[in-house]
Amino acid sequence: MKAFIGYLSMSGNTEDMANILKNVLVSKGCEVDMESLDLADVQSILGYDCIFIGAYTWGDGDLPYEAEEFFDELNEYELTGVYAACFGSGDHAYPKFCAAVDTFAEKLKERGAGVYHQRLKIELNPESDDQIRECQQFAESAYEWVMKDREIEHV
Repeated sequence: MKAFIGYLSMSGNTEDMANILKNVLVSKGCEVDMESLDLADVQSILGYDCIFIGAYTWGDGDLPYEAEEFFDELNEYELTGVYAACFGSGDHAYPKFCAAVDTFAEKLKERGAGVYHQRLKIELNPESDDQIRECQQFAESAYEWVMKDREIEHV
């Protein structure tokens, strides 16, 4: 499986999550490309078996400004057949915890992508064993979801 992990991280928290996801996927034999979303373009990710989109939430539940161009570019593409999973870090001190994760998931669905039902949301940095395990389990279950669905398509 060829996977793309696109993320935005201001303080390194979401990047840490992305690295955990990447390590799990690589251990499963996946070829993984990882890039900051402000450098990625939507057309370049269409050839992947699965895309993981991660972002921190800014202010009162907003997308980071660095994500806006990528987010808007999604409107230019039909994403039917694309598998996607969304993740991000947040802070419960703000009123809309990890709202950027939901915003991306809904946009991907709206454009026709198959979006993994589980969304990974971590308070600040994945430091505790439980948080790291949660990230690992998310990557494993998203991987299994894509592989199972692809098997059904090829039968």
